Amino acid sequence: MITNLLVANRGEIALRIFRTCRERGVGTVAVYSDADTHALHAEAADAAVRLPGDTPADTYLRVDSVVAAALAAGADAVHPGYGFLSESAEFARAVLDAGLTWIGPSPESIALMGSKVASKRVVAQAGVPVLAELDPDELTDDALPVLVKASAGGGGRGMRVVHRRADLAAAVTAARAEAASAFGDATVFCERYVERGRHIEVQVLADTHGTVWAVGERECSIQRRHQKVIEEAPSGVDEKLRRALFAAAESVCRAVDYVGAGTVEFLVTDDGEFFFLEMNTRLQVEHPVTECVTGLDLVAWQLRIAEGEALPPEPPEARGHAIEARLYAEDPRADWRPGSGTLHRFAVRDVRAEFTVPDRHGIRLDSGVGDGTTVGVHYDPMLAKVIAWGPDRRATARMLAGALEAARLHGLVTNRDLLVAVLRHPAFLAGDTHTDFLDRHAAEVLDAGASEDTVRLSVLAAALADAAHNRARARVLASLPAGWRNVPSAPHTKSYRHGGVEHVVRYTATRSGFVPEDRADVTVESATPERVLLTVGGVRRAFDVCRYPDLVTVDSPQGFVGLTPVPRFGDPAAELAEGSLTAPMPGAVARVAVAVGDEVRAGQPLLWLEAMKMEHRVAAPVDGVVTELAVAPGTQVEQGAVLAVVTPKASPEPTDTTDPADTAKEPA
Repeated sequence: MITNLLVANRGEIALRIFRTCRERGVGTVAVYSDADTHALHAEAADAAVRLPGDTPADTYLRVDSVVAAALAAGADAVHPGYGFLSESAEFARAVLDAGLTWIGPSPESIALMGSKVASKRVVAQAGVPVLAELDPDELTDDALPVLVKASAGGGGRGMRVVHRRADLAAAVTAARAEAASAFGDATVFCERYVERGRHIEVQVLADTHGTVWAVGERECSIQRRHQKVIEEAPSGVDEKLRRALFAAAESVCRAVDYVGAGTVEFLVTDDGEFFFLEMNTRLQVEHPVTECVTGLDLVAWQLRIAEGEALPPEPPEARGHAIEARLYAEDPRADWRPGSGTLHRFAVRDVRAEFTVPDRHGIRLDSGVGDGTTVGVHYDPMLAKVIAWGPDRRATARMLAGALEAARLHGLVTNRDLLVAVLRHPAFLAGDTHTDFLDRHAAEVLDAGASEDTVRLSVLAAALADAAHNRARARVLASLPAGWRNVPSAPHTKSYRHGGVEHVVRYTATRSGFVPEDRADVTVESATPERVLLTVGGVRRAFDVCRYPDLVTVDSPQGFVGLTPVPRFGDPAAELAEGSLTAPMPGAVARVAVAVGDEVRAGQPLLWLEAMKMEHRVAAPVDGVVTELAVAPGTQVEQGAVLAVVTPKASPEPTDTTDPADTAKEPA
């Protein structure tokens, strides 16, 4: 019997596992890095052990440190969660060698399926279709496009799509560097890239008594950078294909003597062909959708199987539909750039259950953050998984979109607007979910968000709330409207920046209240520091306003708007030299491709920053010459730090092509 479990992970997955442990009467142990000292998972466990350092390599990826932590805390079992060491055969062996129970498959199964190259060979021998492995050095033009993939790990890291042979070498180099950083293994390979495939995966459970369950399948085709952002269960495949996928997944499990929870992933074409992609020998990020439609607690079954319990003969049938959206601190409009900083406010409306299946249709929330959480640069930028469970697919998508739209997310740019746009997109609702969905519908979903009129009204609401806030703090004449004078005066003005655009609002303070100068169709019903009521074209609308350092947030049923107040007088010291390239986020310089004096073209990569487990390219903004390089590989930089300066090429002087003879003919 397991009595005290260490979770070798962090964030929401650690909290998810703790939830099941509490229900089963199992003690919990957390491990935490210095960056996670005040993280929710470190405070939620019965005991917590510090792993000195900040980076994954120094903390959550240290086999010796994590095993020592388990022994020091008196744990008798270890659950790896997902990511980090969850698919490390070395870690599994070390746990077992220490006399602890390992919650997962055998080290041999992990090692075999952990290599995408080796696993394909085993799976092919079991009669399951696979995409052929291609040697990057022997590719011909006819084989393109191809996908360069890391042999170890997953999550979209170490993947590059190549359409031209000229780009292959750079893609392989970049994939190797990213794979080595994320997984400690730089091995990569190529396979045919199926541009309009669907990513379907089968959840499996296998016990030590020979029973293998194909619990159900999930549709995971809405992806960015080859990483899933929306998953659902069941998928839209027909029953014949579903049964074929289940049979293939069970064959894979039996071929490697699999035990525990896992996922067999397939690429499915429009004509019904399918190919084995990989097997994840762990719990998946998207496991909640399977739990919602089956009623199972997959973590509980992981523990029960580790204790030797047998599965029933057949898994439960699916009921209803579930969709999960991964909420990330990232900006889809800026090439999915991750963000870091303080999450001032985090609240999702009408949550019926956290980390478990709701008692009836509704919203489930699995999150590792809360109000005031600091999101750092060392780990994945996922904030939460918001899951809706409903009677059918369309109703579930509508429910999830509404919950995301109404969520209070203050302090960091997120992908919330994109998720809502996808969930409401006609193609998504029609079941047209291919892996190229975001590429094909980029114009409609990447620019989703509050309308221009909503932004203008939100700016007005922010200015009026700020005026009310200033008046509330006044020591005298606090009952008068802010800025009110007994004689006519010029309108008050305030400026805010939104999406790179500066918005100026003008209003007059009178005895009867505030009067907008530029909106004759708007009447100010009331204005407090936190809430502004405006009547727009005869319709009253409410705007909730919050103020933080250098940020004002406005939430309304029309959409969320985050604003940066513009000071009346700028700071001359903040001006940067023309051509300066600044760090878009905190991180470490992974590679530098240029030197001072090099001529560069607009869009040419100059260097790569490593942050949140991914490499981010910094490119030249114009044709020019590198006149300053402020960093080297390994340099740690803060957001806004100058990385390099590219001096634009001077425009050529206009050439006088006038013929002197022609000039002489001009009349005097």
